[in-house]
Amino acid sequence: MSDDLPPHRGVPSPLQGGPVEFGPYWLDARLAVGGTAEVYLARPRDIGTPGPSRLVVKRLLPHFVQDSEGRTMFEREARLHKAVKHKNVVTVFGSGTVDSGEPYLAMEFIDGVDLYRLLRRMMQESQVLPIGIAVWIAGEVLDGLASAHGATDEKGNLLGIIHRDVTPSNVYMSTSGDVKLGDFGIARASRLTLRNVGSAMLKGKFAYLAPEQVAAEPFDHRADLFSLATVLVEMLVGKPMFSGSGQLAVLLAIRDCKLDVLHEADQLPPGLKDTLIRALSKNPAARFESAERFASALRSFCPRPDIARSELAALVRWVQSKPSMDSIAAVRESIRSLKRSISPVPVEPIDDFTRPTGEYDERPSHALLHDGRKMGPLTYAKLVEALATGAIVRGDKVDYQERGLLNVEDVEELERFLPPGSITSLVVPGIGTPEFQDAMGIEALLSVFTRIATTQEGGVLFAERHDEIGRKELYFRSGRLHHVASSDASELLGEYLVRKGVLSREELNFALAVLPRYGGRMGDTLISLGLVSAFDVFRAIREQGRDRVLDLFRWTEGRLSLYGGETSPQVEFPLELELGPLMLAGLTAAQPEATLIIDTAEQAFDTLHPLPARRQMDMVVWPAVVAKVIDLTATPRTLGEVVHLATLSTDVNPADVMRAIQIVIAAGYIEQRAPARR
Repeated sequence: MSDDLPPHRGVPSPLQGGPVEFGPYWLDARLAVGGTAEVYLARPRDIGTPGPSRLVVKRLLPHFVQDSEGRTMFEREARLHKAVKHKNVVTVFGSGTVDSGEPYLAMEFIDGVDLYRLLRRMMQESQVLPIGIAVWIAGEVLDGLASAHGATDEKGNLLGIIHRDVTPSNVYMSTSGDVKLGDFGIARASRLTLRNVGSAMLKGKFAYLAPEQVAAEPFDHRADLFSLATVLVEMLVGKPMFSGSGQLAVLLAIRDCKLDVLHEADQLPPGLKDTLIRALSKNPAARFESAERFASALRSFCPRPDIARSELAALVRWVQSKPSMDSIAAVRESIRSLKRSISPVPVEPIDDFTRPTGEYDERPSHALLHDGRKMGPLTYAKLVEALATGAIVRGDKVDYQERGLLNVEDVEELERFLPPGSITSLVVPGIGTPEFQDAMGIEALLSVFTRIATTQEGGVLFAERHDEIGRKELYFRSGRLHHVASSDASELLGEYLVRKGVLSREELNFALAVLPRYGGRMGDTLISLGLVSAFDVFRAIREQGRDRVLDLFRWTEGRLSLYGGETSPQVEFPLELELGPLMLAGLTAAQPEATLIIDTAEQAFDTLHPLPARRQMDMVVWPAVVAKVIDLTATPRTLGEVVHLATLSTDVNPADVMRAIQIVIAAGYIEQRAPARR
């Protein structure tokens, strides 16, 4: 449960009408309101109650009280937070439920500010934190994370807690220089959730997530260490580690681990920069293996912890003594609201989703195609669709919003929507003749995919079918799927989201109507309108590309043409999908399980022999079942033996293993030999 509390959290707002009775506490002032909960400055009703006289009480917002999922998450937060006891973690004094049925969490009150507010004040003053203070803060947070990661239950079993929300707004600093990590609202005990990693993803403040979280891959405690490293970089350089022109751009920067901000920070000592580069490795295995190791690597950059603590305390008091820009902004908004109430300005309401707001050019467009056919009049959205699906291609002429006929590639507003090649003629200028051509089929696809994956090369694969929707272009870069273009309009992002139930038809129509405002970018349009979250769009684009490939495995006719070389186009959202998982998913989509099980029985005595090409296997990221088959076939075994052994200790079935064997054979790692006839 991520409350996404506002920047002014920690600034008490006295309750109108005085203190409110809430279970065993008096609520005196509201500190913050988030998406699911609110936080109050409180005191015990019973003066004789052991513990502090001031504390913080967190309660669910009213509309979440009856929500079973919201209550479960709140209770989990209380349980996990209480399990972590450390001087650098906000203390939990108690939790429970009041008579009205509302759950609550009573925590330590810290007289100070959070790191977000400190960094905001430093930015307003055009300053950055001194290296010693920044490293001191990071080291203290790491000590708290080490305690969380090592927390155990009542029986001494490791809980495997992952905080998942290590951000500036969850780091609290007191007027005496204490540093504490708080807000376990979206924390997880990994041993309880690894079966369903997808449901435990992408709920923190996304600019501080690790690449594996953004890519919806399994993650562990090292994701917290990556997040802490991004916070430390922000403290040292005065700006976020990952940024971009929009939320999707930020997620892409994280996924691809673009460390430009760190590399350009010339003021940092080389040793500290190297430490941060390691902590920010895209591969979790290359990072520090624990919070303790990370903290140890930072220790030499804060030689006087006592001075750092004292200077931090002074900074906290300085921030507290100055009016916050958020407070000033709130006062200004109050004044504006007062003026509006005195002299209201009538606003024309929006009746439904199909009616766009604002003004933009709606003049129609027309097209003259290379075969003499004419298209039009076309709305902006329909024109973008025609370009994206190859209905209009390079060399066709377009009268864009009545500006006169021009080649479509010469119209700046339209050129970027053209597919990288020529999706109708299967000709890409400058890449020569195809290296491989074959009839459409699973074996041909596996041959192409394993060739690209094992050589780690690039190329473009054209697939063409003899109907109106059967044309696709697959671009590969460095052994991964970079981009997929399709002539099927139903595979465009908006239609895909409607089909998946993420977006309604009415919402899509509304987005299409205002698409010109956002430069024709459907993802940015949906996010800006608040119709779909950035995470939903990010995931949908990846899943859309994946599904376009899976659809190919279902094609029963057509032709494939592979052109080698690095021909990957510049696209706004490169997919960078591993081919091993795509092959396994494609086979699963195309092959009925019952048929494969019959094949297993019929071929049980066939022998699988290893081949010399196995030396290339370490270059490919294979799914677990494929890796298991590769391991089992290092020596000759019968197919029946491999299926039996592969299913002993895993949750895969014989059909999964048969698919994996198909892939390993296509990769050239093994060959299948039928037993000799007697």
